[in-house]
Amino acid sequence: MAEAHPTDEWQMDANLEDGVLLAQQTTLDERRDAARDAAARLSLTMPVLVDGMDNAAAAAFAAWPERLVVIDAAGRIADPGKPGPFGFDPDAADGHLARLVVQGAG
Repeated sequence: MAEAHPTDEWQMDANLEDGVLLAQQTTLDERRDAARDAAARLSLTMPVLVDGMDNAAAAAFAAWPERLVVIDAAGRIADPGKPGPFGFDPDAADGHLARLVVQGAG
């Protein structure tokens, strides 16, 4: 998905304070690099997927401004979540993930 608050478009004060200063990516390699850097900065241990430059996944999932979608081990949508900010519910996603882990262990 396109950068939400790039330095060359709509920079947020919070991004300045946190040192998250990214220009809008213009190539898939730039987008991958930004995702890789974000995953490292956040210490993520899960796979991170990157939308194509056409933002097709963002459009298909109504992902703007934010959305959590839980995908099961078979690649199926286990919980589609709801669009944010009002439908953004990390606790619900966490519950779905916990149930998937228990099912996978059983």
